[in-house]
Amino acid sequence: MKKVTILVLSLLSFATYAQELPKNFPTLLSEIEPKLIGWRQHFHEFPELSNREFNTGKFIADYLKSIGLEVKYPIAKTGVVAILKGGKPGPVIGLRADIDALPIVERVSIPFASKVKSEYNGQQVGVMHACGHDAHTAILMATATTLQKMQKEVPGTIVFLFQPAEEGSPNNEEGGAPLMIKEGAMDNPKLDMVYGLHMAASMPAGMMAYKSGAAQASSDVFKIVVHGKGSHGAMPWGSIDPIVVAAQIVEGLQHIVSRSADLTKAPLVISVGSLHSGVRANIIPESAEMVGTIRSLDATMRKEVHEKMKRTATLIAESAGATADVEIITQTLVNYNDPALAKKTVPSLIKAAGVDHVIESNWTTAAEDFSFYGEKAPTFFFSLGGMQKGKKANEVGGHHTPDFYLEESGFILGVKAFCNIVFDNAKK
Repeated sequence: MKKVTILVLSLLSFATYAQELPKNFPTLLSEIEPKLIGWRQHFHEFPELSNREFNTGKFIADYLKSIGLEVKYPIAKTGVVAILKGGKPGPVIGLRADIDALPIVERVSIPFASKVKSEYNGQQVGVMHACGHDAHTAILMATATTLQKMQKEVPGTIVFLFQPAEEGSPNNEEGGAPLMIKEGAMDNPKLDMVYGLHMAASMPAGMMAYKSGAAQASSDVFKIVVHGKGSHGAMPWGSIDPIVVAAQIVEGLQHIVSRSADLTKAPLVISVGSLHSGVRANIIPESAEMVGTIRSLDATMRKEVHEKMKRTATLIAESAGATADVEIITQTLVNYNDPALAKKTVPSLIKAAGVDHVIESNWTTAAEDFSFYGEKAPTFFFSLGGMQKGKKANEVGGHHTPDFYLEESGFILGVKAFCNIVFDNAKK
């Protein structure tokens, strides 16, 4: 009850400086919703992998040009930046959507299910929007359309960021948010703040969630190669067995989590996802390679963990007479919702959805490259529910799975939220 009261009081105070949306706003939402759903179904049926979103990017760019926006395309290989200059003074606000799909064969029985096949890391794969990026893209296109129709009343300048390769670029290519930023997506005009949303398949449609401060984990990929000495499997004393050493390193990495990291400060995950060595039963090989992921919700802890992992792997290997090469590659930073911006933005979400439909969630060890925008401007990232009515969270297909599914009725709430955020920033 205390939390709800605080939110209501905040909303009442907020109303004294927020600019009201035009009276025809509900009508504009009703008009755009069928197009929003149609766009989403189109993108879902014809998905494209990271840095290969050629048709998707062109579709977005052509449409935004057709409604009179200033469009920069391509940027970051296949991305789109579109600019809307409002008729009233205000900040420069970035709104971001990711446009890429995943190498997954869809299993959901819907009329617009993906049948697309493509190549990923040298393999033939299915392609599916299994994380909601199709919805994110359609919601942002609908937001751009709606704001364009209210252009004279829009405060400030809105920059729509349609970003490729959020799921990670193939073949060590540049891509995603870092390449968008490198190529100037935040500079001309300079963004004062950036907002993004993400669908949540296990949260009911009509609900929104946020987390002030650290919201999503950083993501790093590590590779450890152990170099030993080969031998006949029947005479292991003649070897320096890299498999045994690798097994000890795996255990040592988990000791970092359970015995070395202050987990009361923030969660930490170190997962070995792959360990490969050898070719047959009676040959002790010369090397072993493992790869995995590191997830942290504290920037200082993240740096410390990197050093501890390098030391642990190196010293365990040396104790056995082996050596270990350790490589750690950054994928994302901690996705951090600026607390001051969060405080100002939550009332906008409440206006859009109602006080009973906005919750503050816990942090998550999932990761997002939206985090890189936060290095140059305050950011706020929130979740939008996509679960069917009557379903339970454990009954729906998870993100990044063949059974992923979203209820379309909640998509329009994303447009409503973005528009409220834009107008409520008029005097911030």
